[in-house]
Amino acid sequence: MAERTTLSSSSETRKSLFGVICVSFILLIISSSFLLRSNNSLLSESVLMLMAINSTLESTTKTKLLEPADSSTLGLQITNPKSNIGIEFRDISRSSDTGKKSKCDPNQAFLKVYMYDLPPDFHFGLLGWKPNGKKIWPDIGTAIPEYPGGLNWQHSMEYWLALDLLASNTNGGLSPCTAVRVNNSSFADVFFVPFFSSISYNRHSKLHGNKKISKNSLLQDKLVKFLMGREEWNKWGGKDHLIVAHHPNSMLMARDKLGSAMFVLADFGRYSNDTANLQKDIIAPYMHVVRSIKDDTLSFKSRRTLAYFQGAVYRKDGGIIRQDLYYLLKDEKDVHFAFGSAKENGITKAGQGMASSKFCLNIAGDTPSSNRLFDAIASHCVPVIISDDIELPYEDVLDYSKFCIFIKAPDAIKPGFILNLLRGIGPQEWTQMAQRVKEVAHHFEYQFPSQPGDAVQMIWGAVGRKLSSRRLKLHRENRYKRSQLKQQRF
Repeated sequence: MAERTTLSSSSETRKSLFGVICVSFILLIISSSFLLRSNNSLLSESVLMLMAINSTLESTTKTKLLEPADSSTLGLQITNPKSNIGIEFRDISRSSDTGKKSKCDPNQAFLKVYMYDLPPDFHFGLLGWKPNGKKIWPDIGTAIPEYPGGLNWQHSMEYWLALDLLASNTNGGLSPCTAVRVNNSSFADVFFVPFFSSISYNRHSKLHGNKKISKNSLLQDKLVKFLMGREEWNKWGGKDHLIVAHHPNSMLMARDKLGSAMFVLADFGRYSNDTANLQKDIIAPYMHVVRSIKDDTLSFKSRRTLAYFQGAVYRKDGGIIRQDLYYLLKDEKDVHFAFGSAKENGITKAGQGMASSKFCLNIAGDTPSSNRLFDAIASHCVPVIISDDIELPYEDVLDYSKFCIFIKAPDAIKPGFILNLLRGIGPQEWTQMAQRVKEVAHHFEYQFPSQPGDAVQMIWGAVGRKLSSRRLKLHRENRYKRSQLKQQRF
């Protein structure tokens, strides 16, 4: 008991001493800044030091707050327990920070974005939002139009990007300011076209009554005419425009006509190479539909299922491999390979299954990609990717081989190949990969307000890098433009 008291006393002494040192250091910085106001360099360094200290303290505090009070048999803590998915909408109207910060400074932003003021029918009006008077955009400081739930969420990228741009112009510091909306198009780096194409396809692609053209097709036709008549489009032929078409069937009528723009896509499965390709377009993650795991002990033993897959087994095109794997794996005791859908609480069951599995199979379906990969990441389950034509989000900055296992389709259907590979991965190697999954998981989270490093900010970063390479190409093409015009006159 005496030893424990001595240790406690020693610990308290160290804490007190550390506190005195910190206070003294901060007072020294403050006094220095008053004595040396003319010395901008010293003042800047002091501010940076204070910012670093504050950041460290905040990080420590957040870590303590996230520690679970108790743990389940899997050691899991789930965010947003009232929902099937881990989306967070903070109550910005009650935030203590609201009104204390100014709008994003365009001069400090990574991207200056001009967002066309299209009528609400192209964006939030598709969600049922009805503006008052002639308003085009909702007042996100008071209320945010809800996006339809269920599987609609997985292709909702344009919704989150539009919200982030609106937030960049809102007092209260609601945006990380990676991308800032500018009102003067001449200042813009990129032009964002706010057409919610995925929900337009999902909700408005069917014909009603005696109509010969769907609302979805009509909106695409209007969009093409609008853009073709804009000076901003014609200046670069649309090469600096950003259009989200994440659902594989979205923008079917307009995609070829607007193919010079940068598309935000899930993959290139249903596009011609002339219309969409990796040189000009951005691959964005699906929004996962299972709950995010907030904390996880990543125990190799507690995740009793070796490999997990639940979904549609019989697919067309490249997805035929699913049924081959079904017959190979369905009877294995440590493998869960079963039919499944979103119906009858299917999403919740899939989330629980992934969270109790070591590896999660992501197999090509009707298209090379699916939200199953991002459900796995949200569940901290090491993804096994069996899709030879898949393209992955921001792969220029993320090395997926550190946290995913890739298997070529011809190898996957060899009897025993997958099982021998996965069973050969021991606790230490699996834990390292799972830990990396856990570390990168926040890059695949969509939320409002957006946070540094989340999916929205990662997409803006990818846009900036893609725009830079497109400008380089354009500038190189313009090298001899003047002399070529001169030559044509002779």
